[in-house]
Amino acid sequence: MIIQPKIRGFICTTAHPVGCERNVQEQIDYVLKKGPIANGPKRVLVIGASTGYGLASRIMAAFGSRAATVGVFFERPAESKRTATSGWYNVVAFQKAAQKAGLYSKNINGDAFSDEIKKQAVDIIKKDLGGVDLVVYSLASPRRVHPRTGQVYKSVLRPKGKEYSNKSIDFEKGEVTQVTLPSATAEEIEHTVAVMGGEDWEMWIDALMGAGVLSKGPTTVAYSYIGPDVTVPVYRNGTIGAAKDHLEATAQKLDGKLKAQGGRAFVSVNKALVTQSSSAIPFIPLYFVLLKKVMTQKGLEENCIQQIQRLFAERLYVGQAVPVDSAGRIRVDDREMREDVQREVQALWDKVSTENVRQIADVAGYEEDFLHLFGFGFPQVDYNADVDPVVSWE
Repeated sequence: MIIQPKIRGFICTTAHPVGCERNVQEQIDYVLKKGPIANGPKRVLVIGASTGYGLASRIMAAFGSRAATVGVFFERPAESKRTATSGWYNVVAFQKAAQKAGLYSKNINGDAFSDEIKKQAVDIIKKDLGGVDLVVYSLASPRRVHPRTGQVYKSVLRPKGKEYSNKSIDFEKGEVTQVTLPSATAEEIEHTVAVMGGEDWEMWIDALMGAGVLSKGPTTVAYSYIGPDVTVPVYRNGTIGAAKDHLEATAQKLDGKLKAQGGRAFVSVNKALVTQSSSAIPFIPLYFVLLKKVMTQKGLEENCIQQIQRLFAERLYVGQAVPVDSAGRIRVDDREMREDVQREVQALWDKVSTENVRQIADVAGYEEDFLHLFGFGFPQVDYNADVDPVVSWE
């Protein structure tokens, strides 16, 4: 099959196995170039391990610390004339590289919210590793079936209290538009917290603790975002923000639980990046293309693996107390939130329009990053070549 990108809105419905392998290998190469992490993790569970920050965390643990890793994710294999998801191809590429490097790696494909998948992970850890010293929670899902009640929750992207209007960008039309989002109902807030908050993270830690498969002095970390004033109404003060508040409160709760065995729990606030989930949030992509322009010009721009490498090397495993802000959060969005960066981004936001967006914002860079998520746009890959879309990590 000759595989080309097919883009609809903020998603790409195809993925390229060779391109995804290239993407994974470039992240591995970066980690190897930066060198090993002293006193890094050795047995790691990553929940949400197939794309974005979760995939980068697994790569960092494996190739930066030679850790044994168990990855949990929910991805679709190739079917008939349809390619697999990019996450599926990413896992295949990671498994191939891990085996070549002599690293232990096991994969669990299924609903991470379910008790069944938690049990599978516990059984593998108990049988093969004995315990894990790092648990990364990096799920990004629009819906959740509660494992105890069976209720289906669906998250929404809306402000709280009142509707919100601001600029956004339509990449298909190349236009800067005005978007208005209605305010969320109480039920929508509840649903979003149920999907994206900390309840499932706590269920995972409880399952691991109950089974006795957390090593002495374990660390667990989940990922969050705060962002600038322009996105606050729809993000931090919106339904997602309510979920992130719950996630951060859960980190404090888990930290208390883990202290008995010398453990710790953190939320890491990371920078804005192009991911499959962030592309769907109104206003965020326009902010991102302006931010990318400013940060690149200042030599501050970072991608997923660069952020996670810095998280491990300069925050989690520094050999002393982990540096946190006044709310107890790790901050690797520090470069994004620098006063000079935000001042310049705000100035660009005030004047950006359809006519000048490609001049004052890095739209081309966004489009390249977006294609990379699905294995496209790598110059080393021949996209006119016939490739087999059916691959497996088994």
